[in-house]
Amino acid sequence: MSDILVSVENLRVGFGTTRVLRGISFEIRAGECVAIVGESGSGKSVTARTLVGLAGPGAVVQATRLELNGRDVRRCTGRDWRRLRGGFAGLVLQDALVSLDPLRTVGAEIAESLRVHRRRDTPERLLAEVHVPEPERRARQYPHQLSGGLRQRALIASAIAARPPLLIADEPTTALDVTVQAQILDLLAERRAAAETLLLISHDLAVVARLADRVLVLRDGLIVEEGATRAVLARAPRRPARRPAPVPGPGVVLRADGLRKTYGKHTVVDDVGFTIGRGEILGVVGESGSGKTTVAQLLFGLDAPDAGTVMFEDRPWSGVPEARRRPVRRHLQLIPQDPLSSFDPRWTVRRIVAEALPRGADPLPLLERVGLDARFLSRFPRQLSGGQRQRVAIARALAPRPSLIICDEPVSALDAAVQVQVLDLLADIRATDGTALLVITHDLGVLRYLADRLLVMRAGRVVEAGPVEAVFAGPAHEYTRALLAAVPTVEVSS
Repeated sequence: MSDILVSVENLRVGFGTTRVLRGISFEIRAGECVAIVGESGSGKSVTARTLVGLAGPGAVVQATRLELNGRDVRRCTGRDWRRLRGGFAGLVLQDALVSLDPLRTVGAEIAESLRVHRRRDTPERLLAEVHVPEPERRARQYPHQLSGGLRQRALIASAIAARPPLLIADEPTTALDVTVQAQILDLLAERRAAAETLLLISHDLAVVARLADRVLVLRDGLIVEEGATRAVLARAPRRPARRPAPVPGPGVVLRADGLRKTYGKHTVVDDVGFTIGRGEILGVVGESGSGKTTVAQLLFGLDAPDAGTVMFEDRPWSGVPEARRRPVRRHLQLIPQDPLSSFDPRWTVRRIVAEALPRGADPLPLLERVGLDARFLSRFPRQLSGGQRQRVAIARALAPRPSLIICDEPVSALDAAVQVQVLDLLADIRATDGTALLVITHDLGVLRYLADRLLVMRAGRVVEAGPVEAVFAGPAHEYTRALLAAVPTVEVSS
C-alpha cells in the first residue's frame, strides 16, 4: 500500500458565488507533518474541514482527485463521512468549548468516540495519555469546568480515541496562554515523535517552525508557495521585535488605585493600581484567570470594584452613577476580543461605524483610515474576515476621538500578516492622535512590539511592572521569567 495518506488534486470549494478554494493540489505522506498557513479568508480552514466532510452548509466541493488512504471520497455520503471522521482522521479545532458537548461530561464524550469506532479503551486512560492530571476526576467533569488547556487536551484525547492515522489540528493553540500553549505544543510534538501524521492549520509561524516538515502557503484560495519548513520560513518577512515609539505626552489620562474585586469567595483582582499617561501604550499580560480582563471591565465601567478607585480625565469614574460619567464616556472606548459578537448582525458596516459618529457624518473617511474602502460599506459582519472585522471595530472606536482605548486581546485570533497590520494601525493612531492605549493580551511578542510599559498579572495581583525593554531584558519575578521562557520562537538556522 502507498504511504500517501492524503492526495488532493485541483480541489475547488465554493459557497454560492464565492470561490474559497480555486484549485489546490497537495499530498500528505504517512508520518509527516504538513502545515497550511495563510491570511484570514485564504481558505486554510476550509481545506482542513473538506478533508473530513465538514466544508459547511451550502458548500460545493469539486476535485479531480480527493483520496484519503487510497479511497476516493468525492461521492461519500454523510454516513460514509461519519465513519471516516475519527476512524481515519481526528479533528482538533481551535475552540474546544464549542467543539465539546456542553451537556456531556468529558469522559462521556470520549466514550462515545470509543463506542462508535469499537475501540477497547477507557476515557481515563486516554486522558492520562494526553497528560491530564487526575484523569478519573476530570472524566466526570463538564467542559465548562475545565481550563482552556485541559479542554484542549480533552479534545485531543477524543480525536485520537480511534487511533486514526491522521490528526488534523486547526489553530490548536490560538488564544491559549503562552505556558499552556507550550504544553499543547509539547503534546503535539509527542504525537509527531511517535510517527503520527499531522495536518496543522496555524497562523503562528513559531508553532509551524516547531512541528512541521513541510509548509503550504495559501492566499485567496490558491497555494502560492510550498516547500520544506526551514526554506519557506527563511523567506518569510520578519516583524521587527520593537516598533520605534514616540514619547508620550505629559499628564495622566487614567489612574487606578487599590482595585479589588471578588466573586463569592474568589478574589479576582487584588490591590491593583497603575496610571496611564496621555498618549502612552500600557500592556497588561497574564494567563487565564490572572484578572486582566476583569481589570479592563472595572476600568470601562462594566463592573464596579469592591474596593479602590478609578479616575478618568481627572474625574471620579468608579462608584458614580452612569449619568455623571456620560459626558466623558465617549472619550473611553473598547475594542473587544471578538468584534463579531459586539456587532448587530443586521447592520451594515456603514451603520455600525456611523452609529458612533455625529448625525449625518460620512463613515467612509474612518474606514479608509483603517485600510478599508467603499466596497465594505454595504457588507454585513459575517461577510468580513477576522482582520476586516477588527478594522471595523477600530474605526468604530476612533469615531468619538477618544483619549483612551482599551484593547482586549486585539489580535489573538488573527494570522501573522494581519496581526502586524492591526498593530501598526494601533501604533499609528497613538502617533497621529495622541490616543492612549491599554492593551490586554497573553502574547508577550505583541507587547514587546507595541507597548511602552508592561504590567504582569498573576492570581489577581501585579507581580511585575516596568518599561517593556527592561522587563524583557531582566525580568525580576519568577513568573515573568516562566512566561518569557514559554514563548515559542521561529528558528530557521541550519
